[in-house]
Amino acid sequence: QVQLVESGGGWVQPGGSLRLSCAAFTFTLDYYVIGWFRQAPGKEREGVGCVSSGSDGSTPNIDSVKGRFTISRDNAKNTVYLQMDSLKPEDTAVYYCAVGPKYGQCVLPVLPLLYDRWGQGTQVTVSS
Repeated sequence: QVQLVESGGGWVQPGGSLRLSCAAFTFTLDYYVIGWFRQAPGKEREGVGCVSSGSDGSTPNIDSVKGRFTISRDNAKNTVYLQMDSLKPEDTAVYYCAVGPKYGQCVLPVLPLLYDRWGQGTQVTVSS
């Protein structure tokens, strides 16, 4: 049973923007820590950032995306977003959202083992 659905991926030129969505239909996302991850071909899954339960959003601080990506929630839509600006070719990857602890805090670094429900992923390709 699919519990999380990501959308919003696609192809974009360097310098462009995309907003990824992570929606849930059987439980309330605001109760949980939500993490965003990405996996490029031949590389390990990388934690991009996370947002604490009850928090409106956060700013990822890993060097590779600092100042360019932000995470936000829309509780009315039961959706978490990953806004990606100033995209670079090295941002090309499959992006995943995942559910972490209930009533928890975003813990850095964002480690996949702390998240137990995953979406199917959405492809982001940055190229000219």
